[in-house]
Amino acid sequence: MPRPVLPAGVTDDALGRAPPGVRGLLLPGALLGFGLGGFFDGILLHQILQWHHLLSLVDGEAFMDLRTQVLADGLFHAVMYVLSALGLWLLWRRRAALPRIGAGGCLWGGALLGFGVWHLLDAVLVHWLLGLHRIRLDVADPLPWDIGWALVFGVLPVMAASILLRRPRHGGAAPVALVLAVLLAGPAAAFPWGQDRQVVAVFASVADAVGAAAAMDASLVWSDASGQVWVMDLPRPRQAWRLYGQGAVMVGGPGLPAGCLGFSRPS
Repeated sequence: MPRPVLPAGVTDDALGRAPPGVRGLLLPGALLGFGLGGFFDGILLHQILQWHHLLSLVDGEAFMDLRTQVLADGLFHAVMYVLSALGLWLLWRRRAALPRIGAGGCLWGGALLGFGVWHLLDAVLVHWLLGLHRIRLDVADPLPWDIGWALVFGVLPVMAASILLRRPRHGGAAPVALVLAVLLAGPAAAFPWGQDRQVVAVFASVADAVGAAAAMDASLVWSDASGQVWVMDLPRPRQAWRLYGQGAVMVGGPGLPAGCLGFSRPS
């Protein structure tokens, strides 16, 4: 269908719509937003706040093993990385549209749309239909937390996306900001946040934990019955990330195991 001819001096931007070539940025933006939504939840809820794992409420002895839970979280992040990489590839393919009027509105609108859709899908499918986990497991009634999280990080971004997509604006720094956010999300997911001297670390064996403690000049404060989950006192807490190089599967959470660790049982 031929593109309609606009009156002299009237542009697509003036009519509140993006030019046809710019609309192609919506899909890569949505994929990037969807992937960042998954990274946001995984980093904040699984690792920093430690409110749940991906499979915290799945029944079965195998799923009570903390290593299985950490593996599931890692596979989840890998899927988000694939989706984000696909979004970056599509953005590169359609980079010719970035300088055009309306590119920023389409790209940011798509990103907010994908971010919001992820949280709505997570709430409806993962929390309520499949029952894999809830936002918080350590509260008497998790439903208000599920609903509040979906409203703030699902409904509001989708509403903001609808506004941007109706009134597109210049691209500006939008592509650079999205690319940097995706590239930084992965390393952030693997970083042990917090500066407390005591951290919780998961190892495959007692020998690995003892060797890591010796290498880091750390004290072993506590261990569960399996010898896999340890509380370690580090003389240099800012170097907690080095435990990954000493064989740790997961590092995080100061003090005795709490949050999502409290809902995991080594086999």
